[in-house]
Amino acid sequence: MTLKVARRGQVPPFIVMDVMTAAAERAQSHGDVLHLEVGQPSTSAPRGVVEAAQQALESEVLGYTLALGLPELRQRLSQHYADHYGQPVSPDRIAVTAGSSGAFLLAFLSAFEVGDRVALGAPGYPAYRNILSALGIEVVEVPTGPETRFQPSPDHLDRLDRPVDGLIVASPSNPTGTMLDRDAFADLADYCGAHGIRLISDEIYHGISYGMAETTALSLTDDAIVINSFSKYYSMTGWRLGWMVLPEELVRPVECLAQNFFISPSALSQRAAMAAFDCGDELDANVARYAANRRLLLDGLPKAGFDRLAQSDGAFYLYADIGRLTNDSVAFCQRMLQETGIATTPGPDFDPARGAHTMRFSFAGATETMAEASDRLRRWLT
Repeated sequence: MTLKVARRGQVPPFIVMDVMTAAAERAQSHGDVLHLEVGQPSTSAPRGVVEAAQQALESEVLGYTLALGLPELRQRLSQHYADHYGQPVSPDRIAVTAGSSGAFLLAFLSAFEVGDRVALGAPGYPAYRNILSALGIEVVEVPTGPETRFQPSPDHLDRLDRPVDGLIVASPSNPTGTMLDRDAFADLADYCGAHGIRLISDEIYHGISYGMAETTALSLTDDAIVINSFSKYYSMTGWRLGWMVLPEELVRPVECLAQNFFISPSALSQRAAMAAFDCGDELDANVARYAANRRLLLDGLPKAGFDRLAQSDGAFYLYADIGRLTNDSVAFCQRMLQETGIATTPGPDFDPARGAHTMRFSFAGATETMAEASDRLRRWLT
């Protein structure tokens, strides 16, 4: 007898992870891969974080913490909002999570019922779509373009055939790196408030921007769920630690879900993360390197034929329209990897309907890698 496999696990793969596997195989056979596929800083955690972790290993029991996280860390995160944004946030509204991925799961479970409809911009981070689908929540793709900086707008929502229960916004976004200015973000927040739409603001790339001011949804509404992470700006991807700022009515539901799903976030990561807020100089030096990488690719990619690029206001991505080069971005990226040793991510990961003619470059790596990639692409396509 064949046993059943639940449909909720039959979601599309996260294509970038498959690209990483192919890149590893190519590295074994050819010994030379330039990684522009993964959105991961190439730098380690700040020195102060590593030292704090070592100290905790030597002096702490490192048992379970509270489900919502260490009170000391929640208090430090509250101080971060006051220092960085001038925004008062009670530590009682903050939940520390197992990465932003754990935060999204808890947010979706606490805010939406099976069958609810949640809108998100396309192109967008694929895990939003796949987690929502696995939970039985209907995903409403909102096709966006350069006219709105690849961000959803009230006009997009007005044109939907039926109302939605939620909206996910990321600013800076993955894969485009585009941001909402404060006025545009305020318009979205006001629209959501007037129409009973739960706004979820993904702010995991805050701290990595290039001249445009970052706006937290907390400064616009008390009803939004705000999600952030130690992975990107703080260069702590493998530590798997994130946080959420919740409306008061969702704190207890999230706490109960977290108790049952995770018991608590990693005690070691939480102890170490408190030191991250004292490592600003080291972290800002990383951002300066991303800015140099961005300038280099914005100059080099058009010379190689990639001349239709989204405005990258933040994060560490460039999203390219390659419709003049191919109508099959998956095959194109595979061929690029095999023939040049450059690993990139094809567009269907981010936009299933239109991704066949788009792709993403990540410039989170070393500046020397970006320079070499530009040279190889120019030789390959010209």
